[in-house]
Amino acid sequence: MTTREVRDILPENNTGVVLVPQILTNKTEDFLEIAARLASYGYDTVNLNLGCPSGTVTAKKRGAGFLGEPDALDAFLYEIYEKCPLHISIKTRLGISDLCEWEALLAIYAKYPVQELIVHTRLLQEFYTGVPHPEAYAQALRRLHDSNSKHPLSAEIPLCYNGDILSAESLSKAQAKVLSCFDSPDRCDQSGKYDSVIGRVMIGRGLLRNPALARQLREKQPHTQTTAGQAQGSHAAKTLRAFHDEILDGYREIMSGDLPVLFKMKDLWTYMIMAFVSFDPAQSPEILARQNIEKHLKKIRKADRIAEYQIAVDTLFRECCDT
Repeated sequence: MTTREVRDILPENNTGVVLVPQILTNKTEDFLEIAARLASYGYDTVNLNLGCPSGTVTAKKRGAGFLGEPDALDAFLYEIYEKCPLHISIKTRLGISDLCEWEALLAIYAKYPVQELIVHTRLLQEFYTGVPHPEAYAQALRRLHDSNSKHPLSAEIPLCYNGDILSAESLSKAQAKVLSCFDSPDRCDQSGKYDSVIGRVMIGRGLLRNPALARQLREKQPHTQTTAGQAQGSHAAKTLRAFHDEILDGYREIMSGDLPVLFKMKDLWTYMIMAFVSFDPAQSPEILARQNIEKHLKKIRKADRIAEYQIAVDTLFRECCDT
């Protein structure tokens, strides 16, 4: 691991949170070596990344690219579950290019004591665009948990839903779609509680564009981000600003020079800017060109000094959120 990676996972740098480090590899010896080191730091669980769709990763048959080699994946899982000193959870996609691949992958996962199976409900080739496939999550529920299934695989693997959870409404819609896939949905709890069919969620991009999302999901608060004008003075905007400022301060503490800090912050704005515009995951990113916040985003991205960057961010929040 690099110095930065070690710093990121040191227990003293992660007080107050339950951290599960994630390993991205297709080599058994690398996985086991890193897992042993993590165990020495006091960790009891590690996550295997089989979901990353990046071309530089998948070209080496890592991340979601490993899903295209089911026999090699099976052999890899057999060895790491046999020898790893830690519990292992898995983050996976549904396959490479065809939903028919999912059934075979489920059969592989069911062979092992998976601590948690996090299902990103897209194929590798879909990256992060288009509509997710909640029916595949229902398929996993049926095949891994349903004792009434003709061919149940395992009842011991906890499932976690991942894919476009951007609000309490989006989670409710995902649950409804999963429920609709069952022949007798009334056998599931439809009282509105999320623990009926989707009891766990992983959120990534949604949390970056709305840091209040975790609280809203727990409290089941309605939240639909529309336009900047409609978000003026909102508590969500103030939370986003506090989130931004804390991250900026943190980067300035551990990095030297303006440019490395700005590189990190500008990348983060790829997600945070969505808090200011109408956004549909199925729409093209060109939607930003039709929004009046585009000029603010350009100034943020052109800044080459932190002082200049902060002025651009202040202007965006003042004119678009009135915080």
